[in-house]
Amino acid sequence: MSSSYRWLMVAAGAVLTCMALGSEFSLAVYLQPLGDSTGWSRAGISATMTIDFLTMGFSAFGWGALSDRIGPRPVALIGTTLIGAGQLIAAQAQSLLLFQLSYGLVIGLGTGAIYAPLMAAAANWFETRRGLAVSLVSCGFGVAPLTVSPLARWLVTQHDWRWSMTAIALLAWALMFPAALLLRRGEVSSGSPAAQADGAPASLSEALRSPPFIVLAATFFLCCGAHAGPIFHTMSYAIACGIAPMSAVSIYSLEGLAGLGGRLLFGLLADRFGTKRVLVGGLFLQAVVVGLYVHARELGEFYALAAVLGTAYGGVMPLYAALARDYFPASVMGGVMGAAATVSSLAMALGPLAGGWVFDRYGDYGWLYAASCAIGLGAVAVSLAFPPAASQEGLRPA
Repeated sequence: MSSSYRWLMVAAGAVLTCMALGSEFSLAVYLQPLGDSTGWSRAGISATMTIDFLTMGFSAFGWGALSDRIGPRPVALIGTTLIGAGQLIAAQAQSLLLFQLSYGLVIGLGTGAIYAPLMAAAANWFETRRGLAVSLVSCGFGVAPLTVSPLARWLVTQHDWRWSMTAIALLAWALMFPAALLLRRGEVSSGSPAAQADGAPASLSEALRSPPFIVLAATFFLCCGAHAGPIFHTMSYAIACGIAPMSAVSIYSLEGLAGLGGRLLFGLLADRFGTKRVLVGGLFLQAVVVGLYVHARELGEFYALAAVLGTAYGGVMPLYAALARDYFPASVMGGVMGAAATVSSLAMALGPLAGGWVFDRYGDYGWLYAASCAIGLGAVAVSLAFPPAASQEGLRPA
């Protein structure tokens, strides 16, 4: 497969992740107008996102394993179909239950079919510059809040939430189906040391029981546990510190923008200095910045911390796929990344809940950030346990 075509597939992957995550997280845009027009409670509508996120995380393992068998293209096509269909059904829903099932369950299943298979495929396509490749695919996650969400907000303003959701569904299909058709399977050559080294996992079940996967999953879980609560509660914390609501929203936006830059920066650094080193450094930076939030009171302080935190967590997230490729053959990468995503989704789901409990119990977020810092340092400690990786010399994408 030519080098130029591999980069075309990276671009296709970025489009797919952007539209998948943009469609999913646009629920925040619809929250108020949806509640105003239907009378559904905010808690009931917000529960849709919990259903969505858990469904996405737990389905990622199945989708990843399936992509190992049939390739990423058919899996991405199925995911694209589900994402658009879920929005179209939700746009016509007359009951909260139907809305939750269509937007939460169906879209969650569709998004799960995009993330793990594409990150695994990107890692398989490249024997060099792998860190940059997986980071570029994941850039769609950073671009979505800057493109799809504002478009959804404008459409709601011009029409209503049902019209907006229908339009975003059709746009997702228009962009994602052609992008999915560009995907190809990356393979390992028959002489690959990674595939033939003594002790290398020969099957997915062996891979999931291996020390590298245990360390990978534990690090991923603690990493997400360190930033899930702080990310979700940053706006509320800033408002509690006296920051104006619109300014608090801008803190969150800056964090997302910094995450986009962090993905590119950390991808380049990983290719130059090694994925493990950059991952450990990024995890340490994340833990320190989260801990410093307890001292933030002024808008400028929040901006500075948000920029660094966004760079850190946005930068480390794609590196798990690049690092996994150093330990596991291409034939099981989808399943490995799907299983890791499932584990990390538990931390992402628990973080916001824990933050809310801390605030209700103590009346502030101090203990949330202190505990998150400790969890982040735990992620650093666990990441140091990665064993030496097998040589990747001989990897050849098909």
